[in-house]
Amino acid sequence: MALKAEERPVEQMKEDFIVGKHVYGNLYGVDPAILWDKELLERVIREAADKANMHLVEMKTWSFTGYHGGISIIALVLESHIALHTWPDYGYATLDIYTCGAQSDPWKAFNYIVSVLKPRHYTVHYADRSSIPGATLDEKR
Repeated sequence: MALKAEERPVEQMKEDFIVGKHVYGNLYGVDPAILWDKELLERVIREAADKANMHLVEMKTWSFTGYHGGISIIALVLESHIALHTWPDYGYATLDIYTCGAQSDPWKAFNYIVSVLKPRHYTVHYADRSSIPGATLDEKR
């Protein structure tokens, strides 16, 4: 019978836990031509996953036309996911990178994507999603 998390010895919990790192942000002032370029965005997501030591399982891309149109890309990686949503009419995109495991680095993926999309400015947030609060103590890079 498996023990509930709160029933496990503290020493075991410290040695056996899920490392979850979630980096997400908003990109402003991106060239609309870039935000419409499906092939470029797919390539950038693949390269970002590779740079962050993430293993791509599958990627899906959708193009939406019309006034609030844009491109959405969801990349399922073994470690979790990368999601990019664009609104070219506004020069705006949102980026979400979540990894599980100590071997991958969502900051590398985020920073690489920002370096290619070249927003005028952006916001970035970090959430520790580990099974032990504060376990990763990752700082913004």
